[in-house]
Amino acid sequence: MRDFGRSDDPRVQAQLDRLARLSLPQGRLGLETIRALMERLGNPHRKLPPVFHVAGTNGKGSTCAFLRAMLEAEGYRVHVTTSPHLVRYNERIRLAGELISDAMLAEVLAEVLDAGDDLGPSFFEVTIAAAFLAFSRTPADVCVVEVGMGGRFDATNVLEPEALAACGIAALGLDHERFLLAPEESVPTEPMARIGFEKAGIAKRGVPLVTMGERYPHESQAAIRAVADKAGAEHFPFGSGEAGKDWYCDAFNGGEGKLFYRERYWEEHSYPAPFLIGEHQYLNAGLAVAMLRHQSRIAVSEDAIALGMRAARWPARMQRLGPGPLTALAPDQPVWLDGGHNPSAGAAIAAHFGGPAHLVIGMIEGKDPRAIIDPLAGRIRTLTVVPVPGHDHHAASAFGPDARAAADVEAALLGIPGDGYPILIAGSLYLAGEVLRLNDELPD
Repeated sequence: MRDFGRSDDPRVQAQLDRLARLSLPQGRLGLETIRALMERLGNPHRKLPPVFHVAGTNGKGSTCAFLRAMLEAEGYRVHVTTSPHLVRYNERIRLAGELISDAMLAEVLAEVLDAGDDLGPSFFEVTIAAAFLAFSRTPADVCVVEVGMGGRFDATNVLEPEALAACGIAALGLDHERFLLAPEESVPTEPMARIGFEKAGIAKRGVPLVTMGERYPHESQAAIRAVADKAGAEHFPFGSGEAGKDWYCDAFNGGEGKLFYRERYWEEHSYPAPFLIGEHQYLNAGLAVAMLRHQSRIAVSEDAIALGMRAARWPARMQRLGPGPLTALAPDQPVWLDGGHNPSAGAAIAAHFGGPAHLVIGMIEGKDPRAIIDPLAGRIRTLTVVPVPGHDHHAASAFGPDARAAADVEAALLGIPGDGYPILIAGSLYLAGEVLRLNDELPD
């Protein structure tokens, strides 16, 4: 499966083959394994520069991209770990601004796999352990860490309060329900309350927790507030609230093309529009700004925030593909790529495409086939369903009577009429990675 990646370096491939044999033991919850693994490695998570920790259903990766860009614009060396990778496993670990080298990747993966051989760690636990080990051995000024899934039991939550500059929670929605809504005693039972509860599990005593507050359902807001209070975190929600402890941003105040940001009783700010496409990216950028402004461990200037707005890049999130072998198959129309696969992502995509478009979609089994096509109802000129390489995926029949199947993305593009309407390829980050590879646009 593409989760584990392939490498031209035999040293890396040997470790990726070992990773591919790992799986999370069914029913196991908790942080005991990652903590034991960290202990054996010398607790590298306690030797990191200040960390910005970001959870959420949608937008957490984009928020990390904005944080990284703003911090780098200030001149800081930034470590980053995000998931999943799109083309190369190396994308998961960025050291002081550069993707981890094959040599170091092979070294830390081997060390972690050897240390945890009898612990039965999961793929993601090994990945995070390797990232933190690499972080601890490479000089840098700050870290940006994206939660993999949930928050409370995510391997990144091994981070302790002393390591953290700020925590943030991006947009919420239903995803990974099999894991995040699994029955458990003494937790919220209403679905969105449970989602908020799980994400807020990253809250730590004395550490700022910046959230999208009023943008969440009421059930989520209440659950996050309760977890933050119990943890002793400083909670800073979006919108109205206790004086001096809220923040707000708007894509349109003063005209589109600017991001308007304010905090109660603090001065107002106007920044350039985010480079990343979509109205939802204003909120993600605003969350990054709020995380930076509500912490005191890393100084970031207004100029650096403004530069970071335009410098942030996050592949396969409403990305217009450039010239390449794939887009050459549809020379008369723009080709867009988005890895979105849940209803919240579908709504964001629909907000961007105000008019008709051709849709090429591939979705792995377990995801809702209607999540993307329902928000685009009435605007889909053609609907072509393609396989997701290396994964079990939905057949064309799952998308309704108007869907037709194509053997691959190339065949899908060749079958779309050259009528000038935009083409959107969506439904899976795994498919998005294949598209970037085919178009020679490797994330760097």
